[in-house]
Amino acid sequence: MHSNMSTPRLSVISPAHDEQENVLPLVEEIHRALESIEGGFEVIVIDDGSNDETRNRLLEAANTRPWLRIIAMTQTPPGRGNGQSAAFHAGIELARGELIALMDADLQNDPADLPGMVALLDAEGADFVQGDRSENRRDNVIRRASSFVGRFFRRMILADTIRDTGCSLRVMKAEIGRALPLEFKGMHRFIPVTARQLGFTVIETPVNHRPRIAGEAKYGVWNRAIPGLIDCFAVRWMRSRRRATTSRCLTDGSGKKDH
Repeated sequence: MHSNMSTPRLSVISPAHDEQENVLPLVEEIHRALESIEGGFEVIVIDDGSNDETRNRLLEAANTRPWLRIIAMTQTPPGRGNGQSAAFHAGIELARGELIALMDADLQNDPADLPGMVALLDAEGADFVQGDRSENRRDNVIRRASSFVGRFFRRMILADTIRDTGCSLRVMKAEIGRALPLEFKGMHRFIPVTARQLGFTVIETPVNHRPRIAGEAKYGVWNRAIPGLIDCFAVRWMRSRRRATTSRCLTDGSGKKDH
């Protein structure tokens, strides 16, 4: 079922920086995975300051795929992007779906996992389903070690019990996405724990993980571990300063009380 509806069931959001070899296979895999999903879908790919043919290939693909939307980040640093957090934020702001799915554009996340994650969210009455690659990791030893260290510090500093918070593959209610402070660099690493801090129900499920076969990894040990540790303290500070913003209207504008 192709979606040209104003409110599809699912919006899939994927940032891409210099992923010219991966974006077209990504788009096709998402289509195959979701073409029969009830309520329809849309795919939003964000070109985050790419220096290669990523944008041109996406724009050409969008000509024949009405469910594909292309966003270009602006004010990006020369030769670089604004990063995953900013790109996810931009995509979420423009998403029309009742649910939002986030995933990487490097083909290491498997779009075939998405229908099951949506079904699990519905079956469990949850607000958020987080992917867990733990049993299927296809990263090298160094990246696995950095993930282990990051998970240790998140648990110690934030009491974050999410097993694989570094997995970008996740499905959530749209209201969660719009409540996340993703305009801050590095916040994409803390999406599940932030959702829990906001009072939403987060569950985990095993997902596939594939080796990167094209393009280059954007993160290594040093640009993940040290900034990640610093960000843990920032997120803890934000948690301590967060206040409820819910309210109830007491009048209807005519001078009458609204009971």
